[in-house]
Amino acid sequence: MKHDKPYDRSVYQALVLFAQFGINMIVPIGMTTALGVWLDRRFQTGWITIALFFVGAAAGGQNVYRMAKKVFMDHEKDSGSAEKKE
Repeated sequence: MKHDKPYDRSVYQALVLFAQFGINMIVPIGMTTALGVWLDRRFQTGWITIALFFVGAAAGGQNVYRMAKKVFMDHEKDSGSAEKKE
């Protein structure tokens, strides 16, 4: 069965990009927080987890920023080359 409308991949690409942003934020936060919990138990402190949580959040934010910058730079380059072809 064929669809009357042309297949639009942009919706799926946007969903994948959104998922990648989430993963790029969650993984560093989870890893640094787990490390902080382990270090807090090992050295019997209570502040390392909080500090490493913020380090992970900063690293995740930087990952998302770099990824978004690359995606939008690629998009501008692609749209610029499409305009030159016309």
